[in-house]
Parts: sequence; structure tokens; C-alpha cells
Amino acid sequence: MTDIGIIAVGGYNEMGRNMTAIRVDEDIIIVDMGLRLDRVQIHEDVEIDKMHSLELIEMGAIPDDTIMKQVNGNVAAIVCTHGHLDHIGAIPKLAHRYTAPIIGTPYTAALIKQQIESERKFGVKNKIIPIEAGGTYQINDDVSIELIRVQHSIIDAVFVAVHTPVGAVLYACDFKLDRTPTLGEAPDFERLRELGKEGVICMIVESTNANRKGKTPSEKIAHDMVRDVLLGTEESDVGMVVTTFASHIARINSIIQVAGEMGRIPVLMGRSMDKYVVTAKNMGYIDFPKNVEIYGKRKDIDRAFKKIMSEGKEKYLPIVTGHQGEPGAILSRVASGDTPFEVESGDRIIFSANIIPSPMTQANRYALETKLKMKGARIYDDVHVSGHAYREDHWELLRMINPEHVIPAHGNIGMHSAYIEMAEDAGYILGDTVHMLRNGEELYIEE
Repeated sequence: MTDIGIIAVGGYNEMGRNMTAIRVDEDIIIVDMGLRLDRVQIHEDVEIDKMHSLELIEMGAIPDDTIMKQVNGNVAAIVCTHGHLDHIGAIPKLAHRYTAPIIGTPYTAALIKQQIESERKFGVKNKIIPIEAGGTYQINDDVSIELIRVQHSIIDAVFVAVHTPVGAVLYACDFKLDRTPTLGEAPDFERLRELGKEGVICMIVESTNANRKGKTPSEKIAHDMVRDVLLGTEESDVGMVVTTFASHIARINSIIQVAGEMGRIPVLMGRSMDKYVVTAKNMGYIDFPKNVEIYGKRKDIDRAFKKIMSEGKEKYLPIVTGHQGEPGAILSRVASGDTPFEVESGDRIIFSANIIPSPMTQANRYALETKLKMKGARIYDDVHVSGHAYREDHWELLRMINPEHVIPAHGNIGMHSAYIEMAEDAGYILGDTVHMLRNGEELYIEE
């Protein structure tokens, strides 16, 4: 008999700080170790890299992994599904507590390495093992980990399948069933169907957009939306600024391509732009035209803005950070008049991103847009498609995998409820085959 436990460490009561432990008898595999950004932003000037993990746990910024002391077994591996901070951001604070390697796809592994290098408080010595999507890692004779290619709003994202003697446990957080991605390949549907046939004991699945009806539009749609907004105008000589997620490499690639069609020089600005995009370029995930300019440091950014103002805004397309109105990000500084770039009447500001649904972010974004409008900017909002599955994608995955048990994760109680209702439509029974877990709880499954 194999004893399986699913431990909800973080991300089950909220969006962010995702961490789940999957126990197979005495072996434990931790999947994801994330940060909750809005809890950090409440505190002005917090330098996370110098803070102690217990302080951050108290703030609710990282998972409370002290519950792992009560779990019988030994952590054999830490696996990360992709490189977003709500999945890798707590690694510099928590990973050193476990004598286990950290596993991720090559791009994710590179971002984890950067996270660890900027840490000032703890020395993280865990070995980092990059494994391509489709690859496996052996824990022991009976247990192995498989990475299965999916699509999300960052490149090189995967599902994690933990293979046990009695079937697989599938961790399916952060995905969309995008059959026409603009970068990378479509999800590995063939392997997912096979896995469903082989037998999945339990699927842990994100519930972020489970309450949104229909299917998530493909990234190809976002590419067309960006193109439509940037090229679909007779006023082609006005200033234009685009803001999007620095980690959304496919989106940035689209914006750079459209800049070429417009005859403008794309200028990437912001520390995180520098980090995510340059890493992707150096690893060969994207090719840039020769005229792309990238600036990460504040003084270089201001110098570039000065040049744009003197040579003419119509020659450049700045692609900047700050779409959530984060204090100190480039767009917030532009709106406050803290850069040489002057927003004038008729200039276009294009938000190729959604607002993260937390009250603080919504307030920051409202303030940002108001400041920009006061300067005469035209706002183009929500030129974006989500990286998360909507209800019908969830239905499709559930039918494809057909797990014995299903656990919604990666969301608040409202999102979990929407997922559970959908699962009940598929014949699952709450408390029997579909389970609502809260942070700190363990679900036992005996097979």
C-alpha cells in the first residue's frame, strides 16, 4: 500500500506565495516556493533580500513552511513549474532549510539562479538542476518526477507529474490551453491524454480564472490586439509608450515586431525588463532585431528618455515596467514627471496587461492613470489576454486527465468554489473526490 499526502503550504487561501508538498510514503516533493507581492508592497522600502524568512512569514509574504516540521518524511526535491515570483520568489528564503536539489526547466532554473545570487541574508547552496520540458528526474526506484510542457504568460512553463507505484499526482498550476502560441510550442496534449489513461490519483489545479466563462483567448489574439492598437491610427507621429509584464517574453516579442512595422526603435526600460528579457535572449528563446535598446539602470533610462525627447518621440517605442502603478516603476515616474520624458496631449499609453485584482494594486493603477490623463495622455486599456485557464479550459483538462481526486489551488476561496461547482458538473463530489484545502492542511490518500 502506498500512502500519499498532499500538504497545502501556501497559495490555497490567497493569490500568491504558492507552495505545495506531495508526500509519497517517506519521500516529499515540494512544488513551487513563491512570494505574495502585495504583502511586500504595503511596507515602503522593504528590501526583501536582506530580510529574515520568519519576518516575511509573519507578513504573509512567503509560505509558512514551519508546518513541514510536522510532516513525516524527507524532502527529496524542490520543483518549480515556471519563473514567476509567486512560484519561485521564496526560494532564496526557504530552500536552504531542505537538503534537496531544485529542479526546473532551463529558463526557470536561470531565473532561480538570479534570485539566489541577489539574496543577502541566507546562503542557498541547493544544487540547481535544469531539465527540459518532457524530461524526468528519478527520486528513487518507485518515485519519479516528470515535467510536461504547457503554455502560460512566461516561457518554459510546465506541469509536474509525480509518478508513484499506484499512479501519478499531477500539479497543474498556471496554464492556458493555447493551441496557437506566438512563442514556444502548444501544450503537450498527447502526453496529457496518455497520463490520463495511465491513471492520475490526484490533480492539484489552479483556480484563478475558474469563474470566468468560456475559453482563454490565445496569445495570437493578444499579438493581433497589440498590432491593431499600435498600427491602427492616422496619428502616427504622436508619442507612444507600451507597458506590459517584463516576464511575458512572447508579448514583448510581439511589441518589438510591431515596432519594426511602425518604423520605430523599440526601447526596453526597467530593471526587470533587463533581467527577464536579456536572459531569454541569451538562452536563445528569442531573437531581437539589431536596433533594440535595453536599459535597466535608472541613470541609463533617464539618459535614453532625454535622447527620445531630443530626437523625436515618433522615432521610438518605449516598452516599460509599471502597468500596475507600482511606486518607483518607470511608468509611475513618467506620470509623476520624474523623468526627462514629457507626456503631452494626444500621446498614447498602451497597457498590455490586466490589473491584478487586489485593492492596493487597483488604487495604484487608478492614481497612475489619473496622473497620465491630467497630462493629456490617451489611455488604451487591457490590450491583453490572460495567461490563466478559463472555465471551459478547466473542464477540458479535467475530462482529459480524469483524476480520482481533484484539489483546486492557486486562488482564494471564491475561485476554489467556482472550480468545485464546475467539477461537480463533471461528477465529482465535494469532500469525497473534490477537496477544498486551506493553508496548513494535509489531505491523506491511501491507495
